[in-house]
Amino acid sequence: MIEVSGIRVPLNRLDGDERHELATVREATLRKLHLTPGDVTAFELRKRSVDARKKSDILLTYTARLQLAGRTNAERQLLQRLKRRRADRGVCVVDEVVYRLPVAAHAPSDLRPIVVGAGCAGLFCALALAEAGLAPLLVERGDDATRRTAAVAHLNQTGELDPESNIQFGLGGAGTFSDGKLNTGTKSPAHRFILEALASAGAAQHILWDAKPHVGSDVLPRVVERLVKRIEAAGGEVRCRTRMTGLDVTGGKVRSVTLESRDPQTGVLREERIATNQVALATGHSARDVFELLRDANVTLERKTFAMGVRIEHLQADIDRAQYGPSAGHPALGAAPYKLAQHLEDGRGAFSFCMCPGGFVVAAASEPGGVVTNGMSLSDRAGTNANSGLLANVFPSDLPGDDVLAGIKLQRSCEQAAFEAGGGSFVAPAQLVGDFMQGVPSTGAGRIQPTYPRGVRWDAVDSCLPTYVTDALRTAIPRMERQLRGFSAADAVLTGVESRSSSPVRVTRDESGQALGIAGLFPCGEGAGYAGGIMSAATDGLRTAGWLIESLSSLHV
Repeated sequence: MIEVSGIRVPLNRLDGDERHELATVREATLRKLHLTPGDVTAFELRKRSVDARKKSDILLTYTARLQLAGRTNAERQLLQRLKRRRADRGVCVVDEVVYRLPVAAHAPSDLRPIVVGAGCAGLFCALALAEAGLAPLLVERGDDATRRTAAVAHLNQTGELDPESNIQFGLGGAGTFSDGKLNTGTKSPAHRFILEALASAGAAQHILWDAKPHVGSDVLPRVVERLVKRIEAAGGEVRCRTRMTGLDVTGGKVRSVTLESRDPQTGVLREERIATNQVALATGHSARDVFELLRDANVTLERKTFAMGVRIEHLQADIDRAQYGPSAGHPALGAAPYKLAQHLEDGRGAFSFCMCPGGFVVAAASEPGGVVTNGMSLSDRAGTNANSGLLANVFPSDLPGDDVLAGIKLQRSCEQAAFEAGGGSFVAPAQLVGDFMQGVPSTGAGRIQPTYPRGVRWDAVDSCLPTYVTDALRTAIPRMERQLRGFSAADAVLTGVESRSSSPVRVTRDESGQALGIAGLFPCGEGAGYAGGIMSAATDGLRTAGWLIESLSSLHV
């Protein structure tokens, strides 16, 4: 198969229609290779990115793969012709590296594996185990997608929080309500498998080639529901509204878990102890009770660097102009994203996080009395505002004492301070960037109306965050202005607090993927400290399934 990179198409040749775009790229590829349509038996788009370095001449750049009639001989002849013309740059023969799900070498035992947490890590771990024939049990403390969506809407409308089903907890995990961004800085053959699984479950096909793919929080709920059906069709079992309340570790081995479930119709509570010798722990970074349970079970935990800050909102039209110049608004470009980072003199980093073009700030609390913000976009990214986390590092050395859960205590104290600053009922404190930079409270909005659904109370956000965080943000904002014109606009809105971008705790694991000194316990995903987004979490879920399956050989000795 021939792969061709660096295929450039001027923006004025595109109109935003996906079929027209594919046809245009195919034509440009054939022209570059001096081929006719009859020479090609298959054509596949592999990557699409925007080159906006020259605002007056924006290009879209593509990578494509094509199969030639005649296969190997035709490929060899093509490369020879291109080399003679010195036109072979960016053209090569590739062998597709296909990710294969792990295969169980042993028949399943009566003690089936249990996956705790149905975020991206847990879903893909359970999927791999199910398709390996191990009939896993996947449990999720929150609701299925339909009931969870209703619980989120109820909080937004009434200020009444369900601590077990919200933006943090429920089928699909926190990523379901955070735009569904699938870009990652890591590389793995598993990425293609994950993208294809999501596309086959209902995500748009363009995630297979877009350099910055996203699904959209309006589409993700039905995507994760279809992944559940795939797990069940392969022999797995999925239980929502089921929480792990106990973990029996005896003699350095997992023996059982205790599960607590509540019937969504009757409200009846049931407790069940299930014997198992393999548990994949994918509970996410907000399951604070699980960290306490692990600590009490003498599972090795360690502090890790995390980040805290606020959500920042601008008009999306301003971001579009800053990124795309006179081409802003072109249908082939869509809403412009950005990614900013500053390394400060004291070693602390400040950066944008989970940037949501055309999106909304969301109420992401999972505990009474604490305000948490996050961001989301729908699939069309058509909202008036752009928003992003604006965060600064919190290092383990910033935390007092030696309590391994001190980072969680800091998060909780900031969330409670934000709840108090907002005046209760999950109203959030907000401040304009200009006032924040001058250290004075705000009294109202400018051009940008905040999108946080519970409403905001205009004041200052300093009291909700450590001084080293607010100092870092004040230093970084003017520098980020040099990266993105308009970022430091005086009427940009800061809404606090964003405290759940990553886990402050790592559940330490060894080279076999198991928790230190505990056979059969497999920490997994963001909550365990080994991922940072949908793609990396899903990849770690697949990796964990592989480790778990490998461990079966020792159980059968």
